[in-house]
Amino acid sequence: MTQKRISQGVAHKLPLDLRTALSVAPLALAAWEDITPLARNEWICWVEDAKKEETRKKRIARTRSELIEGMRRPCCWPGCIHR
Repeated sequence: MTQKRISQGVAHKLPLDLRTALSVAPLALAAWEDITPLARNEWICWVEDAKKEETRKKRIARTRSELIEGMRRPCCWPGCIHR
């Protein structure tokens, strides 16, 4: 079975848990593909910056819902230091 290609960030590769969350939410995936690579990088870095697994899961859920709502970058995030 072939997986559909989902765009990456600039400095970060799309982690499997975030990929899965996006792939089962067509509206979130469409929004993900519509944002810039730098914006995708911000979302990925924000998710990966979580210290606890519980926080990471919340951030993944929030990424999905906020993309659906039209947000293009994580709110209140100073930005990825890796670019």
